[in-house]
Amino acid sequence: MIVPSIKSRPVYGRLAPRPGTSHLLLGDREGGHALADLAAGASSEFLSRAHILYVRDGLGDDVPSERLASVGAGSLCFAPTVASILPQLTHLLGSARMGTRLYLAGTEGLIGQAVAAALGAGLEMSAIQAEHRGSLARRVQCVHCKGVTEQVTTQPVQCSHCGLHLFVRDHYSRRLAAFMGVCIDAEEPGVVPVAEDIFK
Repeated sequence: MIVPSIKSRPVYGRLAPRPGTSHLLLGDREGGHALADLAAGASSEFLSRAHILYVRDGLGDDVPSERLASVGAGSLCFAPTVASILPQLTHLLGSARMGTRLYLAGTEGLIGQAVAAALGAGLEMSAIQAEHRGSLARRVQCVHCKGVTEQVTTQPVQCSHCGLHLFVRDHYSRRLAAFMGVCIDAEEPGVVPVAEDIFK
């Protein structure tokens, strides 16, 4: 369970079926198990109105895909990356009616980008549920060059765009779906602590 350290830090719960006109379920990696658990406790009416999107990235076992394929949802879509599944989510959100519910499960990178897309499409935050499962790797924006580095597990990290060594803050931007990274050796150039695996 992720404990918020500052106010902007996202807080996650457990997914639970809620009344709605349609249900969009999106997950990656271990989040697929959370979506399957949600579906297992849902009614047949819920499932008939459910659209499941799952990022099957080829890492680890594929049990979540098998579980999701067997739940009997209205539709099921697989994609290899978060970037490749977001357009499908945006399409579904574009045709969403009042009462649509969004359920997100998996890594913070997926959850954050999906929340940003949903809010941009006009979905209310109250219609979104999120459950974190799996890696604590972060999506980090360098505040200096504005580049985003994905799957950050170390503290500090080197920006993949400008090369600066960044201290990864707990400050989170919902708009950018990223944590903020600031230059760690600005006052003493070249003095950079040894990177440690913090976000696993």
